[in-house]
Amino acid sequence: QVQLVESGGGLVQAGGSLRLSCTASGDTLSRYVMGWFRQAPGKERDFVGSVNLRHFTDFGRSVKGHIRISRDNAKNTVYLEMDDLKPDDTASYYCGAGDPTNSGSNRDFRWYMYWGQGTRVTVSS
Repeated sequence: QVQLVESGGGLVQAGGSLRLSCTASGDTLSRYVMGWFRQAPGKERDFVGSVNLRHFTDFGRSVKGHIRISRDNAKNTVYLEMDDLKPDDTASYYCGAGDPTNSGSNRDFRWYMYWGQGTRVTVSS
């Protein structure tokens, strides 16, 4: 069982930057594909990006170009760095851990086995 805790959210002005962290306990993150999703009120949970066991990254179309995802297996932590933030980036951000041996897509939130509680990001105009 993996417990995930996101942190780093907050209020930022448009054009600013944030780094979100997702730290795991209960198991080593090095075994999992780690994904970031976001969800605004009344909307579906959207794929932001993911990083696999080989540190290869994949990004959602809506955020591609202004985010970076990395993992530090020694710290059992995954990071989501966002810059040039826009009000449309306002959402709760969640990290998920997925088993790479399971069939399915890293872009589908239903593929992930474990989730954190989320961290809120608010971008003011």
